[in-house]
Amino acid sequence: MNSVWMALREVTRRPMRSLLTMVGIVIGVAAVIAMVTLGSGATAKIRANIGALGDDLLTILPEVSQRQGGQTVAGAPFEHGDVEALGRELPGLELVVPATTQRLQVVSGSTNRSTSVTGTTSGFLRVRSYRVSQGVDVEAALDSSRSVCVLGAKPAKTLFGGSPALGQTLRVGTVSCEVVGVLAEKGSGLGEDPDEVVLMPLKAFEQRVSGNRKVGVIYATAKKGRPTGALKRQVEQLLHERRRIRPGEANDFGVRDMKDIADTVATTTSLLTSLLGAVAAISLLVGGIGIMNIMLVSVTERTREIGTRLAIGALASDVLRQFLVEASVLSSLGGAVGVVVGLGGAFGLSLLLGFPFSVSWALVLGAFVFSAGVGVLFGFLPARTASRLSPIEALRHE
Repeated sequence: MNSVWMALREVTRRPMRSLLTMVGIVIGVAAVIAMVTLGSGATAKIRANIGALGDDLLTILPEVSQRQGGQTVAGAPFEHGDVEALGRELPGLELVVPATTQRLQVVSGSTNRSTSVTGTTSGFLRVRSYRVSQGVDVEAALDSSRSVCVLGAKPAKTLFGGSPALGQTLRVGTVSCEVVGVLAEKGSGLGEDPDEVVLMPLKAFEQRVSGNRKVGVIYATAKKGRPTGALKRQVEQLLHERRRIRPGEANDFGVRDMKDIADTVATTTSLLTSLLGAVAAISLLVGGIGIMNIMLVSVTERTREIGTRLAIGALASDVLRQFLVEASVLSSLGGAVGVVVGLGGAFGLSLLLGFPFSVSWALVLGAFVFSAGVGVLFGFLPARTASRLSPIEALRHE
């Protein structure tokens, strides 16, 4: 304890030099904590965004394929028979929902907006985890053939502002429809904006908008406890048969498992976070070199003091311990300040970027302990140099 007090006295004797010595440690610890905390928040946000789409969701859609001879072929849209076959022959699926989307101009009075208009059924609300904020019997309306529509949060705000939307008439493309519901806001999605949508009953959409019964995408959810990976393979096998894809031919459709996407993105984000943390940790080594340089200067400045202590009976181990403690105190103080700066910076940036503030206290403790260890590691050479001084030579030093 006496060594610690003596070390603190030496640190406070030259506050500016001590502060500049700690800067490297402060920056290193703060950077590690901020980078890893922001990375964890980004991972959590991505998982939440994907989860909002449904973590038990399979999205089945036509895709461009490469055939023999280098010919590129666009996948044909699905048929209603495909939707019915999936629901009938795969008992592991809870819901199978068809949807067809077009980008259309939606007009209300003198206000208009270009948005995604989707023809679908009531199951779409459940597979995509939408909540209805306004409207009654919205699901029944989507299962009908009436010319009605349900607005996402953004079209509702643009077209009507704060005015009630229910009962109003819109023009969707060239078709008039009555607003029967408004969806609750979901926030940003993964590669799409879930609030930028207008829903219409699939039957009305086919009859009045698209003019055909082609299905652009199929959404399917797994029953509770059923692994989506196995269901994905079953869906692919069934569609191979229905779309007459021969062995060895490339698929003209794709089945996206949201759980796989979530795991892949989260793994990638975690790897990037670890890389950023490792890069930030390099500044800790730079800070350690700064401590070593300052401690070597301190040994030179205090040569006569060291000689006096050795001459009156102090052991070389006492001098070694004293300088090690001073280096550890410097790095520990820098580490403590770095923890505060890192947490504060991560909190501010999380608010700015809209990330969850996800702190790993094990990381905070590890960064602080590592900073103290850097002081011991880089303080050892100066401490050993001081402990090996000859008392006589040290007392002669000017």
